[in-house]
Amino acid sequence: MKEPIISVSNLVAKYGEDTVLDNVDVNIYPQEITVILGGSGCGKTTLVKNILRLYQPYSGSVKIFGEETTLMDEPDFEKILSQIGMLFQNGALLNSMDIFDNVSIPLEQHTNLSSDIIEKIIRVKLKLVNLERAKNLFPSELSGGMKKRAALARAIALDPKILICDEPSAGLDPITSAALDELILKLKNLLKMTIVIVTHELASIHRIADKIIFLDNGKVHFTGTLQEAKKTEIPEVKNFFKVGSFDN
Repeated sequence: MKEPIISVSNLVAKYGEDTVLDNVDVNIYPQEITVILGGSGCGKTTLVKNILRLYQPYSGSVKIFGEETTLMDEPDFEKILSQIGMLFQNGALLNSMDIFDNVSIPLEQHTNLSSDIIEKIIRVKLKLVNLERAKNLFPSELSGGMKKRAALARAIALDPKILICDEPSAGLDPITSAALDELILKLKNLLKMTIVIVTHELASIHRIADKIIFLDNGKVHFTGTLQEAKKTEIPEVKNFFKVGSFDN
């Protein structure tokens, strides 16, 4: 049995007096794509933010690479974060920079590599996402799908062991969404990454998910494979796969 690369135990998260996550237990295993599902306000994004320590957990344990992170000092946690790539829902590209410079940001901030080496790495990453010809363009000159691919190139610039994607297909048409899913699968296999995805897109879930984590009202209602999720009699999960989305 593989050891989890991320292990969350008895996690409680609060906003003020409101409990958003209530004793959540989650294990995410290496080189799998784990999809986090659930209705609006169920705690999906809060779970990710607590894992990344963007929010400090109220109580409980978060282990990444076997190390407890909730009490780590900032320099030690930065070393953990340097091995995690993040693809934000809106891409979070800096509009004042061209694509080359956007992808260079993590390399400039977290390495002491020479400019020549950084340039070579950027060219490789842009080629992986089929954007090598767009390196001198600005985000405003890109389509929605191209922006997501540019943001993905930046997210993998440091060859992270873990990639976290927040609604990667949001705002994309079905064909572009499918192409992005295929790219994510390609990168997972090529770079041997563990990928965590928050999404509501049923078609994407069918294409990419190895494991499903289903949250409802701050609690985990289901964990298992995609096939198990589609067969379960748990009402909320069954309804999701029947209807297609909680948010629509």
